[in-house]
Amino acid sequence: MTPDRFFALMLLLESRDAVTTQELASALGVSLRTITRDLNWLRDAGLPVTAHRGRLGGVSMLPGSGLDLTRLTPDERDHLSLTGLDEKQRAELNASVESRRALSKIVAAQSRRGHELLPLSDVVHVDSRPWLRPLAPGTTPASLIGPVRRGRRLRIEYDSPREPCPRDLVVDAYGLLAKAGTWYLVADCAQVPRMYRLERITTWSEVDQPRRIRENQTLATVAAALVDQWEHNHAIEVSATIDRTQIERARRIFGQRLVRDDHEASATGHKVTIRFLHLEDVRALLPFGSAITVHGPTEARAHLRTLATDLAHHYAPSPTS
Repeated sequence: MTPDRFFALMLLLESRDAVTTQELASALGVSLRTITRDLNWLRDAGLPVTAHRGRLGGVSMLPGSGLDLTRLTPDERDHLSLTGLDEKQRAELNASVESRRALSKIVAAQSRRGHELLPLSDVVHVDSRPWLRPLAPGTTPASLIGPVRRGRRLRIEYDSPREPCPRDLVVDAYGLLAKAGTWYLVADCAQVPRMYRLERITTWSEVDQPRRIRENQTLATVAAALVDQWEHNHAIEVSATIDRTQIERARRIFGQRLVRDDHEASATGHKVTIRFLHLEDVRALLPFGSAITVHGPTEARAHLRTLATDLAHHYAPSPTS
Protein backbone atom coordinates (compact mmCIF):
# COMPACT_ATOMS: atom_id res chain seq x y z
CA MET A 1 0.00 0.00 0.00
CA THR A 2 1.37 3.42 -0.91
CA PRO A 3 1.49 6.10 1.82
CA ASP A 4 -1.04 8.23 -0.08
CA ARG A 5 -3.54 5.37 -0.34
CA PHE A 6 -2.99 4.61 3.34
CA PHE A 7 -3.99 8.13 4.34
CA ALA A 8 -6.91 8.23 1.87
CA LEU A 9 -8.22 4.93 3.27
CA MET A 10 -7.82 6.14 6.85
CA LEU A 11 -9.66 9.37 6.03
CA LEU A 12 -12.57 7.39 4.56
CA LEU A 13 -12.80 5.10 7.59
CA GLU A 14 -12.53 8.08 9.94
CA SER A 15 -15.28 10.07 8.22
CA ARG A 16 -17.95 7.31 8.11
CA ASP A 17 -19.52 4.99 10.65
CA ALA A 18 -19.37 2.02 8.27
CA VAL A 19 -18.46 1.66 4.62
CA THR A 20 -18.55 -1.35 2.30
CA THR A 21 -15.46 -2.70 0.59
CA GLN A 22 -17.08 -1.88 -2.76
CA GLU A 23 -17.49 1.76 -1.72
CA LEU A 24 -13.86 1.87 -0.57
CA ALA A 25 -12.66 0.34 -3.86
CA SER A 26 -14.69 2.83 -5.93
CA ALA A 27 -13.52 5.82 -3.87
CA LEU A 28 -9.84 4.86 -4.20
CA GLY A 29 -10.02 3.57 -7.77
CA VAL A 30 -8.68 0.08 -6.97
CA SER A 31 -10.00 -3.47 -7.10
CA LEU A 32 -11.87 -5.31 -4.34
CA ARG A 33 -8.89 -7.62 -4.02
CA THR A 34 -6.59 -4.64 -3.40
CA ILE A 35 -8.94 -3.16 -0.78
CA THR A 36 -9.14 -6.51 1.03
CA ARG A 37 -5.34 -6.71 1.05
CA ASP A 38 -5.10 -3.11 2.34
CA LEU A 39 -7.56 -3.77 5.18
CA ASN A 40 -5.63 -6.87 6.21
CA TRP A 41 -2.47 -4.76 6.14
CA LEU A 42 -4.08 -2.23 8.53
CA ARG A 43 -5.09 -5.02 10.91
CA ASP A 44 -1.60 -6.53 10.81
CA ALA A 45 -0.20 -3.07 11.62
CA GLY A 46 -2.26 -3.05 14.83
CA LEU A 47 -5.03 -0.63 13.76
CA PRO A 48 -8.47 -1.68 15.12
CA VAL A 49 -10.32 -2.11 11.82
CA THR A 50 -13.46 -4.24 12.10
CA ALA A 51 -15.92 -5.65 9.57
CA HIS A 52 -19.57 -6.55 10.21
CA ARG A 53 -21.81 -8.54 7.90
CA GLY A 54 -25.43 -7.72 7.13
CA ARG A 55 -27.47 -4.93 5.58
CA LEU A 56 -26.30 -2.34 8.10
CA GLY A 57 -22.77 -3.66 8.36
CA GLY A 58 -19.53 -2.62 6.74
CA VAL A 59 -15.94 -1.80 7.54
CA SER A 60 -15.32 0.60 10.42
CA MET A 61 -12.65 1.71 12.87
CA LEU A 62 -13.06 1.96 16.62
CA PRO A 63 -13.83 5.53 17.76
CA GLY A 64 -10.79 7.56 18.72
CA SER A 65 -8.34 5.20 17.07
CA GLY A 66 -7.98 6.82 13.67
CA LEU A 67 -6.17 9.90 12.41
CA ASP A 68 -6.39 13.17 14.33
CA LEU A 69 -7.17 15.76 11.64
CA THR A 70 -8.19 18.61 13.96
CA ARG A 71 -4.79 20.32 13.67
CA LEU A 72 -4.72 20.29 9.85
CA THR A 73 -5.35 23.43 7.83
CA PRO A 74 -7.72 23.27 4.80
CA ASP A 75 -4.68 23.38 2.46
CA GLU A 76 -3.05 20.47 4.29
CA ARG A 77 -6.20 18.38 4.03
CA ASP A 78 -6.44 19.30 0.35
CA HIS A 79 -2.89 18.09 -0.28
CA LEU A 80 -3.49 14.79 1.53
CA SER A 81 -6.47 14.15 -0.78
CA LEU A 82 -4.14 13.90 -3.80
CA THR A 83 -4.17 10.11 -3.72
CA GLY A 84 -1.55 8.24 -5.75
CA LEU A 85 1.19 10.87 -6.08
CA ASP A 86 4.69 9.93 -5.01
CA GLU A 87 7.15 12.36 -3.45
CA LYS A 88 8.68 13.31 -6.81
CA GLN A 89 5.27 14.15 -8.28
CA ARG A 90 4.35 16.18 -5.20
CA ALA A 91 7.59 18.11 -5.62
CA GLU A 92 6.73 18.77 -9.27
CA LEU A 93 3.46 20.33 -8.07
CA ASN A 94 5.22 22.30 -5.32
CA ALA A 95 3.05 20.30 -2.90
CA SER A 96 5.78 18.60 -0.87
CA VAL A 97 6.01 21.18 1.92
CA GLU A 98 2.27 21.17 2.69
CA SER A 99 2.13 17.37 2.51
CA ARG A 100 5.12 16.88 4.83
CA ARG A 101 3.70 19.42 7.30
CA ALA A 102 0.34 17.61 7.35
CA LEU A 103 1.97 14.21 7.82
CA SER A 104 4.19 15.49 10.63
CA LYS A 105 1.13 16.84 12.47
CA ILE A 106 -0.66 13.51 12.14
CA VAL A 107 2.36 11.54 13.33
CA ALA A 108 2.85 13.89 16.29
CA ALA A 109 -0.82 13.53 17.31
CA GLN A 110 -0.91 9.72 17.13
CA SER A 111 -1.37 7.94 20.44
CA ARG A 112 1.46 5.89 21.89
CA ARG A 113 -0.56 2.66 21.81
CA GLY A 114 1.68 1.27 19.09
CA HIS A 115 4.97 2.62 20.43
CA GLU A 116 6.68 -0.67 19.67
CA LEU A 117 6.01 -0.18 15.94
CA LEU A 118 8.29 1.93 13.77
CA PRO A 119 6.57 4.90 12.08
CA LEU A 120 5.29 4.16 8.57
CA SER A 121 7.30 7.09 7.24
CA ASP A 122 10.46 5.31 8.41
CA VAL A 123 9.74 2.00 6.71
CA VAL A 124 7.77 2.93 3.56
CA HIS A 125 9.16 4.97 0.69
CA VAL A 126 7.58 5.30 -2.76
CA ASP A 127 9.42 6.26 -5.93
CA SER A 128 7.42 5.52 -9.10
CA ARG A 129 9.92 7.06 -11.50
CA PRO A 130 11.01 4.73 -14.31
CA TRP A 131 14.59 3.50 -14.12
CA LEU A 132 17.23 5.50 -16.02
CA ARG A 133 14.67 7.98 -17.36
CA PRO A 134 16.27 11.35 -18.22
CA LEU A 135 14.79 14.59 -16.91
CA ALA A 136 12.08 15.68 -19.35
CA PRO A 137 12.29 19.18 -20.80
CA GLY A 138 9.28 21.45 -21.30
CA THR A 139 6.72 22.85 -18.88
CA THR A 140 6.65 21.82 -15.20
CA PRO A 141 3.42 20.99 -13.33
CA ALA A 142 4.18 23.61 -10.67
CA SER A 143 4.37 26.40 -13.26
CA LEU A 144 0.90 25.57 -14.64
CA ILE A 145 -0.97 24.78 -11.46
CA GLY A 146 -1.64 28.47 -10.62
CA PRO A 147 -3.38 29.43 -13.91
CA VAL A 148 -5.25 26.11 -13.93
CA ARG A 149 -6.60 26.69 -10.40
CA ARG A 150 -7.54 30.24 -11.34
CA GLY A 151 -9.66 28.81 -14.17
CA ARG A 152 -7.97 30.80 -16.96
CA ARG A 153 -7.64 30.01 -20.65
CA LEU A 154 -4.13 29.14 -21.82
CA ARG A 155 -2.21 29.75 -25.00
CA ILE A 156 0.31 26.97 -25.52
CA GLU A 157 2.92 26.10 -28.11
CA TYR A 158 2.77 22.34 -28.51
CA ASP A 159 5.48 20.32 -30.22
CA SER A 160 3.59 17.25 -31.43
CA PRO A 161 5.64 14.39 -32.93
CA ARG A 162 3.00 14.14 -35.68
CA GLU A 163 3.45 17.74 -36.82
CA PRO A 164 6.45 19.25 -38.72
CA CYS A 165 6.60 22.26 -36.37
CA PRO A 166 5.09 23.34 -33.02
CA ARG A 167 1.48 24.52 -33.09
CA ASP A 168 0.03 27.57 -31.35
CA LEU A 169 -3.18 26.60 -29.52
CA VAL A 170 -5.68 28.24 -27.18
CA VAL A 171 -7.05 25.68 -24.73
CA ASP A 172 -9.55 25.53 -21.87
CA ALA A 173 -7.91 23.50 -19.12
CA TYR A 174 -9.65 21.05 -16.81
CA GLY A 175 -6.45 20.30 -14.90
CA LEU A 176 -3.31 18.18 -14.71
CA LEU A 177 -3.20 14.40 -14.97
CA ALA A 178 -0.34 12.22 -13.69
CA LYS A 179 -0.52 9.00 -15.70
CA ALA A 180 2.13 6.25 -15.69
CA GLY A 181 4.85 8.64 -14.52
CA THR A 182 4.03 11.32 -17.12
CA TRP A 183 2.25 14.65 -16.61
CA TYR A 184 -0.49 15.78 -19.00
CA LEU A 185 -2.56 18.94 -19.38
CA VAL A 186 -6.19 17.86 -19.91
CA ALA A 187 -7.99 20.57 -21.86
CA ASP A 188 -10.56 21.36 -24.53
CA CYS A 189 -9.30 22.83 -27.79
CA ALA A 190 -12.22 24.23 -29.81
CA GLN A 191 -14.55 22.18 -27.53
CA VAL A 192 -12.68 18.94 -28.33
CA PRO A 193 -11.00 17.19 -25.35
CA ARG A 194 -7.27 16.49 -25.58
CA MET A 195 -4.32 15.38 -23.43
CA TYR A 196 -1.11 17.40 -23.91
CA ARG A 197 2.17 16.04 -22.54
CA LEU A 198 3.75 18.78 -20.45
CA GLU A 199 7.23 17.94 -21.73
CA ARG A 200 6.02 18.88 -25.24
CA ILE A 201 4.56 22.25 -24.23
CA THR A 202 7.49 24.47 -25.21
CA THR A 203 5.95 27.79 -24.14
CA TRP A 204 2.68 28.93 -22.61
CA SER A 205 0.94 32.09 -21.44
CA GLU A 206 -2.19 32.89 -19.47
CA VAL A 207 -5.04 34.45 -21.48
CA ASP A 208 -7.08 37.14 -19.75
CA GLN A 209 -10.28 35.15 -20.16
CA PRO A 210 -12.01 32.54 -18.00
CA ARG A 211 -11.91 28.97 -19.25
CA ARG A 212 -14.89 27.72 -21.25
CA ILE A 213 -15.22 24.05 -20.42
CA ARG A 214 -18.16 21.90 -21.45
CA GLU A 215 -21.15 21.69 -19.13
CA ASN A 216 -21.29 18.81 -16.65
CA GLN A 217 -17.68 17.82 -17.39
CA THR A 218 -14.90 17.55 -14.80
CA LEU A 219 -11.21 16.68 -14.89
CA ALA A 220 -12.01 13.15 -13.69
CA THR A 221 -14.69 12.45 -16.32
CA VAL A 222 -12.74 13.94 -19.23
CA ALA A 223 -9.47 12.24 -18.25
CA ALA A 224 -11.20 8.85 -17.86
CA ALA A 225 -12.82 9.15 -21.30
CA LEU A 226 -9.54 10.20 -22.95
CA VAL A 227 -7.55 7.38 -21.33
CA ASP A 228 -10.17 4.84 -22.38
CA GLN A 229 -10.21 6.21 -25.92
CA TRP A 230 -6.41 6.23 -26.14
CA GLU A 231 -6.11 2.66 -24.90
CA HIS A 232 -8.82 1.49 -27.31
CA ASN A 233 -7.29 3.23 -30.32
CA HIS A 234 -3.71 2.18 -29.57
CA ALA A 235 -4.18 -1.39 -28.43
CA ILE A 236 -3.57 -4.68 -30.19
CA GLU A 237 -4.73 -7.92 -28.56
CA VAL A 238 -2.54 -10.93 -29.28
CA SER A 239 -3.98 -14.41 -28.87
CA ALA A 240 -1.33 -16.99 -27.97
CA THR A 241 -0.53 -20.25 -26.22
CA ILE A 242 2.23 -20.25 -23.61
CA ASP A 243 4.04 -23.36 -22.38
CA ARG A 244 3.13 -24.26 -18.82
CA THR A 245 6.76 -23.87 -17.76
CA GLN A 246 6.77 -20.21 -18.90
CA ILE A 247 3.33 -18.98 -17.82
CA GLU A 248 4.48 -17.52 -14.48
CA ARG A 249 7.41 -15.77 -16.12
CA ALA A 250 5.05 -14.26 -18.69
CA ARG A 251 2.68 -13.07 -15.96
CA ARG A 252 5.54 -11.34 -14.14
CA ILE A 253 6.64 -9.57 -17.32
CA PHE A 254 3.28 -8.57 -18.78
CA GLY A 255 1.29 -8.13 -15.57
CA GLN A 256 -2.35 -7.14 -16.08
CA ARG A 257 -1.86 -6.99 -19.84
CA LEU A 258 -1.93 -10.79 -19.84
CA VAL A 259 -5.30 -12.50 -19.34
CA ARG A 260 -5.29 -16.26 -19.02
CA ASP A 261 -8.23 -18.31 -20.30
CA ASP A 262 -8.45 -21.07 -17.72
CA HIS A 263 -11.05 -22.86 -19.84
CA GLU A 264 -8.49 -23.32 -22.64
CA ALA A 265 -5.69 -24.84 -20.56
CA SER A 266 -4.09 -28.06 -21.81
CA ALA A 267 -1.42 -30.42 -20.53
CA THR A 268 1.27 -28.47 -22.36
CA GLY A 269 0.18 -24.83 -22.38
CA HIS A 270 -2.26 -22.06 -21.52
CA LYS A 271 -4.34 -20.01 -23.93
CA VAL A 272 -3.83 -16.29 -23.18
CA THR A 273 -4.57 -12.84 -24.52
CA ILE A 274 -1.82 -10.21 -24.22
CA ARG A 275 -2.53 -6.55 -24.87
CA PHE A 276 0.08 -4.28 -26.46
CA LEU A 277 -0.23 -0.56 -27.14
CA HIS A 278 1.53 -0.78 -30.52
CA LEU A 279 2.28 -3.53 -33.01
CA GLU A 280 6.02 -2.91 -32.55
CA ASP A 281 5.66 -3.87 -28.86
CA VAL A 282 5.09 -7.56 -29.74
CA ARG A 283 8.89 -7.84 -29.96
CA ALA A 284 8.67 -8.44 -26.18
CA LEU A 285 7.55 -11.99 -27.08
CA LEU A 286 10.82 -12.84 -28.85
CA PRO A 287 12.77 -13.79 -25.68
CA PHE A 288 10.25 -16.60 -25.10
CA GLY A 289 11.21 -18.23 -28.41
CA SER A 290 9.07 -21.24 -29.25
CA ALA A 291 7.59 -21.31 -25.74
CA ILE A 292 4.95 -18.87 -27.05
CA THR A 293 2.86 -19.60 -30.13
CA VAL A 294 1.01 -16.55 -31.45
CA HIS A 295 -2.29 -17.39 -33.17
CA GLY A 296 -3.37 -13.90 -34.16
CA PRO A 297 -3.87 -11.29 -35.34
CA THR A 298 -2.18 -11.89 -38.69
CA GLU A 299 -0.15 -8.67 -38.54
CA ALA A 300 1.34 -9.71 -35.17
CA ARG A 301 2.49 -13.07 -36.56
CA ALA A 302 3.92 -11.36 -39.65
CA HIS A 303 5.79 -8.78 -37.59
CA LEU A 304 7.27 -11.44 -35.31
CA ARG A 305 8.38 -13.41 -38.36
CA THR A 306 10.10 -10.32 -39.77
CA LEU A 307 11.80 -9.58 -36.44
CA ALA A 308 12.98 -13.18 -36.07
CA THR A 309 14.29 -13.27 -39.63
CA ASP A 310 16.22 -10.03 -39.14
CA LEU A 311 17.66 -11.39 -35.90
CA ALA A 312 18.74 -14.63 -37.57
CA HIS A 313 20.42 -12.72 -40.40
CA HIS A 314 22.18 -10.45 -37.90
CA TYR A 315 23.77 -13.42 -36.17
CA ALA A 316 24.36 -15.57 -39.26
CA PRO A 317 27.94 -16.87 -39.58
CA SER A 318 30.19 -14.63 -41.68
CA PRO A 319 31.17 -16.15 -45.04
CA THR A 320 34.71 -17.49 -45.06
CA SER A 321 37.11 -16.15 -47.63
